[in-house]
Amino acid sequence: MANVDSAELAKFASLARDWWDPLGPFRTLHEINGLRADYIAERADLAGARVLDVGCGGGLLSEALASRGADVLGIDLAEASLEAARVHAAEGGAAVQYRCVDVDALSRERPASFEVITCLEVLEHVPEPSRVVAACAALLAPGGHAFFSTLNRNPKSFALAIVGAEYVLGLLPRGTHEYLKLVRPSELASWCRAAGLDVSEITGLHFNPLTHSYRLGGDVDVNYFLHARKPRAAA
Repeated sequence: MANVDSAELAKFASLARDWWDPLGPFRTLHEINGLRADYIAERADLAGARVLDVGCGGGLLSEALASRGADVLGIDLAEASLEAARVHAAEGGAAVQYRCVDVDALSRERPASFEVITCLEVLEHVPEPSRVVAACAALLAPGGHAFFSTLNRNPKSFALAIVGAEYVLGLLPRGTHEYLKLVRPSELASWCRAAGLDVSEITGLHFNPLTHSYRLGGDVDVNYFLHARKPRAAA
């Protein structure tokens, strides 16, 4: 069975036409897109790398990675979002391929095929996030890099990322996140290790509401990134 929440899928599909509006419901993703792409590029050589962007949505990160020289395939299960991605790529000349395919199915079709896999802001929206991590690990070539980002599950995260970001500051549409679906770093790290990945780094993503700026580093109490590597095959 596909690892998908139909309500989550419908929610993002309904916003598909707004993916590339920098002041629309995905404004926060626009504002952190360069930061995310730089974080990945600083840890993995993207020039000519085969990159898979899991849960690519409208293609914001996919295009940013392609602009850094990567050969990018973006996958998602919301066809409306993929159509927005394809239209924007065609208009801007971005060399990105998109497919409507489940990551589990793709892992059986193309195991060990990608040097870099990104799965950002996805795990908190699926019924079984550990399955997504396992599929990403199966798709990753030996020596490859996997990047995940998600939200921690604790009272501070609830107060800042849900109440603050969605209901007070309006940084995200209300209902974007459900507290019980959030993922603790220890959980994500354990799923990575169970899938055969070595965890290299876990770092926080922080927002300053006074300067409306973002930075990486420090604690992982709210938003965080996890970088993992797949061991190289024994000689």
